[in-house]
Amino acid sequence: MVQRKRKLKGAQSGRATAQQNASDNASLDLPAVLFDLDGTLIDSVYHHVITWSVALESAGVVFAKWKIHRRVGMSGKSFVRELLREMPTKPRVNIEHLEQQHDTRFFRVIPRLQPLPGANELLAHLSRHKIRIAIATTGNRKHTEAILKRLKIPAGMPILTGDDVEKAKPSPDIFVAAAESLNANISDCIVVGDSVWDLLAAGRKSALGVGVLSGGYGEEDLERAGAFRVYSDPSDLLMHIEQLGLPGE
Repeated sequence: MVQRKRKLKGAQSGRATAQQNASDNASLDLPAVLFDLDGTLIDSVYHHVITWSVALESAGVVFAKWKIHRRVGMSGKSFVRELLREMPTKPRVNIEHLEQQHDTRFFRVIPRLQPLPGANELLAHLSRHKIRIAIATTGNRKHTEAILKRLKIPAGMPILTGDDVEKAKPSPDIFVAAAESLNANISDCIVVGDSVWDLLAAGRKSALGVGVLSGGYGEEDLERAGAFRVYSDPSDLLMHIEQLGLPGE
């Protein structure tokens, strides 16, 4: 009787292991999902606009805030250079100093930031279904670590920041690095982002781009940049998750 129970227990354990292996293999057949952070999972884009505006004004560089907003998601150096090209008389500015001013001001508002609707639920859902997920953000490591405290990040989820790559978005480097951290091919990944820079970066490496409106870009802007689907926010994406070939509840 004891031997029979042991055999039965062993058989059950073997079946459980086989089922687990089958489940793990099935998840590898599904695309990995790479998330931008600001404006995609956390409601922070307009805080970036204000802090950049103040930093620029301190150097005598005054632009309408909508022009700053249209460039959030690029590296600070890249978008400041673009703005300066639009000025008939280009002031001499220290871009690194401007970045430091922005970083200091933005860091102070991080404790007030809130997750976007459905962000935590979306991450938990994908993690529960063993979908490989990572965050790939242009922000630096210090800011990113502080922002992540405002979210419920699944254990073991890779986090890639602008400090991990040489070139920021719209270069695809950060998404390529995030895919590699998941042992995934970038062309087999879904990139979820709120800006045209996320989608242009995704398209350069043949990843499937998915846009969210929660960063302030319009649906047409995101579609022109290569978005396969556009959702209002993470909650809306989760509601229609099967449209991306990912499992629902």
